[in-house]
Amino acid sequence: MINKKVIVSLFVLLAIPFANAQIKVKSNLKPKAKTEKAPFVWEGANLYFLMTDRFYNGDKSNDVNFNRTKTPGKLRGFEGGDLRGIIQKIDEGYFTKLGINVIWFTPIVEQIHDGVDEGTGFSYGFHGYWTRDWTALDPNFGTKKDLAELVKKAHAKGIRIMLDGVINHTGPVTPVDTVWPEGWVRTEPKCQYSNFDNTTACTLVANLPDVKTESKVAVALPPFLVEKWKAEGRYEKEVTSLDAFFKRTGYPRTPKYYIIKWLTDYITEFGIDGYRADTVKHTDESVWADFKTQCDYAFAQWKKNNPTKVLDNNPFYTIAEVYNYNISNGKLFDFGDKKVNYYENGFTAMINFEFKSDAQKDYTSLFSKYSNLLNGELKGNSVLNYLSSHDDGGPFDAKRTKSIESGTKLLLSPGIAQVYYGDESARSLVVEGTVGDATLRSFMNWDAVNKNPDTQKILLHWQKLGQFRKNHPAVGAGVNTEISSKPYLCSRNFTNGKYSDTVVIGLDLAKGKKEISVGSSFKEGAKVRDAYSGKTATVLNGKVSVDSEFDIVLLELHK
Repeated sequence: MINKKVIVSLFVLLAIPFANAQIKVKSNLKPKAKTEKAPFVWEGANLYFLMTDRFYNGDKSNDVNFNRTKTPGKLRGFEGGDLRGIIQKIDEGYFTKLGINVIWFTPIVEQIHDGVDEGTGFSYGFHGYWTRDWTALDPNFGTKKDLAELVKKAHAKGIRIMLDGVINHTGPVTPVDTVWPEGWVRTEPKCQYSNFDNTTACTLVANLPDVKTESKVAVALPPFLVEKWKAEGRYEKEVTSLDAFFKRTGYPRTPKYYIIKWLTDYITEFGIDGYRADTVKHTDESVWADFKTQCDYAFAQWKKNNPTKVLDNNPFYTIAEVYNYNISNGKLFDFGDKKVNYYENGFTAMINFEFKSDAQKDYTSLFSKYSNLLNGELKGNSVLNYLSSHDDGGPFDAKRTKSIESGTKLLLSPGIAQVYYGDESARSLVVEGTVGDATLRSFMNWDAVNKNPDTQKILLHWQKLGQFRKNHPAVGAGVNTEISSKPYLCSRNFTNGKYSDTVVIGLDLAKGKKEISVGSSFKEGAKVRDAYSGKTATVLNGKVSVDSEFDIVLLELHK
């Protein structure tokens, strides 16, 4: 790279006698070295998933709202995390150091004002999945001004923002949160999960009203929402916006289309880049096909209205949570009496519930399986791989004894990698005194991140791998070619138009000096860099020699 100070000094010297040729001088001083920036590729993304309320408290003044002062069960109440906390960590570079290029956080729309006990202790809607009003943000999470700032700052650092969308259900009924009208929701029967109908036309749990997404009967706005909007002084604005939506689309005023409109407004207004859709298998698949159509429209409108803010030509991205979908199933999910292809009904990717079991296997089995499926049957689509999550009671490493291995397998596997907050810092998923999924949802362990040397060592490992993944689309979206099984060596290659990216990964290698066969991945005499240790080498006879204290090598062309 050319030193910037040298460029500036040279320009000043040349500009004095040739003031009238200033433009020409500037042109001549551009660096000659051609460095091609890696494009952002969703299918190889390094995605960070966090629970908004449990990540970082950036504004303590919004910690209590709507008189939510009852004593909840352990880890079942609001704990203060908010959008301002996420913004602070974006500003500090926390996500950048981790190589994160997508942040997905739990829903931030207004939650029910009271809480309920579902048999696991009194709970508030801290998790964001108990919607009261899709058009407003819950003040515990922040304001729309906060959201606008968050998206702007994330985009400035090359980070996409993915919101979490719920269409299947409202929040529970409480003494202060009335049930939505009968035309909107059903309150029984409870789902049985043995066929399509008793998985979709039912409530997930006893007190979680199910939106009648299959309904073809037009409904009016719920009286409580009309009253609320009028009290907030925005009734006319909301109704005018709804009228325009239904006029443009020609859709009937059925429950699903109201909610689709409300969710896609966040795209039009803020320029978010994607949606993770919640409880997808609990509605008819056509809901999501319509949702994607309106997401695409809204994204196009945002780009048209904000041409200087557009990051690239990537389309709006959608990821489905179809509980228990496995990559081995290919494109179909089996309800027993019906098979559904969600990839053909609004989704670019699916959450892969099989990865945590596949991660028990060796690198050969893991990497080859995912490369073959993603470049074969699933080509053009992807899966979101995870090892721990907010509602999976059987994580890969609950006690956090395998954090290094977890990082290696997750971040180097083909597909999209989901880092669940605290994966990178060994935040324990076993919390005494909790019931059910609360154990997965403790507050982010910032003290350990800042002060514990062992935690910092783990974090550094995740940072190195994350940055490598971010810098190289080949890692997540490329074709895996095994060079050696023991020690494990492979190459990954990604090509898209004129852009091409190749890396070589070596695992379980000897510490100290090691010779690595790179096959035909790099040309003879090419200079390469080990992104893990920072060491450089030259390809000689199809091999490179790296002397480092680590048992892992991540080779890239040295620019």
